[in-house]
Amino acid sequence: MPTEHGPDMQYLRQVLLEMLAIPCPTGFTDGIVRYVAEHLDAMGVPYELTRRGTIRATLKGRQRTPDRAIASHLDTVGAMVSEVKDSGRLKLAPIGCWSSRFAEGSRVSVFTEQGCFRGSVLPLMASGHAFNTEVDTLPVNWDTIELRLDILSHSRAETLAQGIGVGDFVAFDPLQEFTENGFISARHLDNKAGAAALLTAIKQVVDSGQPLPMDCHPLFTITEETGSGAAGALPWDVSEFVGVDIAPVAPGQASTEHAVTLCMQDSSGPYDYHLTRHLLNLCQRDRIPAQRDLFRYYHSDAESAIRAGNDTRVALIAFGTDATHGYERTHRDSLEALTRLLVAYVFSPPVFEHDNRDNAPLEHFQLQTDAEMPLSSETPLPPLEQIFACNRDDE
Repeated sequence: MPTEHGPDMQYLRQVLLEMLAIPCPTGFTDGIVRYVAEHLDAMGVPYELTRRGTIRATLKGRQRTPDRAIASHLDTVGAMVSEVKDSGRLKLAPIGCWSSRFAEGSRVSVFTEQGCFRGSVLPLMASGHAFNTEVDTLPVNWDTIELRLDILSHSRAETLAQGIGVGDFVAFDPLQEFTENGFISARHLDNKAGAAALLTAIKQVVDSGQPLPMDCHPLFTITEETGSGAAGALPWDVSEFVGVDIAPVAPGQASTEHAVTLCMQDSSGPYDYHLTRHLLNLCQRDRIPAQRDLFRYYHSDAESAIRAGNDTRVALIAFGTDATHGYERTHRDSLEALTRLLVAYVFSPPVFEHDNRDNAPLEHFQLQTDAEMPLSSETPLPPLEQIFACNRDDE
């Protein structure tokens, strides 16, 4: 499919809707892993699974090693039952880092060995008619909310008797809505929207039938929200690693819901100078709307790969989202820009033609402030239309 026609946004929309319907807080990801694996099977993309469920796929290129990887995580924030209270209601502990403010009022599913139970997360003072303005005096934290299950129970013993107990996973309803003007609102866009964009980019690469310049390994990780993410997920000699995730749209941030964001630095420090500017160059070449931003309270799959000891260049690209880790909202513009950049990147030459693991050439370490230094590889970046030129007669 020629790129000037753009990514298949109907496919992205359908995949995102289906993924949002699959509960997958960190630690409860088998269902979403199976879903993504089935899509890769349908596209004929080979992959392998780690014993815990990280998906490591391969898109073949002319160069086998060193190669590149692109990672998007499938796990979301959620909660776990930490106590069955004397009242029969449940105390919760968060999975991932998010505020109990966004848990209050939610409908949830509790997954136990006996089946799935439904319920609502409420503040300890939940009745306005009983507590009046005292409801507003409760602090915002996980100790001041509880889960009321839709079961007949008024005691700890009655709840336990139904097979509900400490350690059961709690998944929060996504509350998704797609508006006609392009906005997408839902919980867990982080990072199901990023994973849907990556699947859409893979589909476009496969449909094109064109060879890549180097092997590319799409990764779908399952523990990013709790920190480990892509650690241990790179059995290859990966010289370039691009993380795909969410970009916070908020006061003090440069990200928008109508562009792809390139993160220059997050809580772990700066991202790779050369790889990031290679991606910026692609955005400039293909007129992909892009923003540069710094994320103050943020970790990613790319950062976890570095912490695990991988000697790879890392960059982070993201879709702009309002109210991250809350009631999130993005726009199709940002997801389309992200997908376009992913396709442009996998078809681009390496940042450096000879980026071996050991004994890198001194020429790679150029003066970074040199105005004459190219943003990326010495090899010129061909217009992406040329890559698909041989398919045009079929359109």
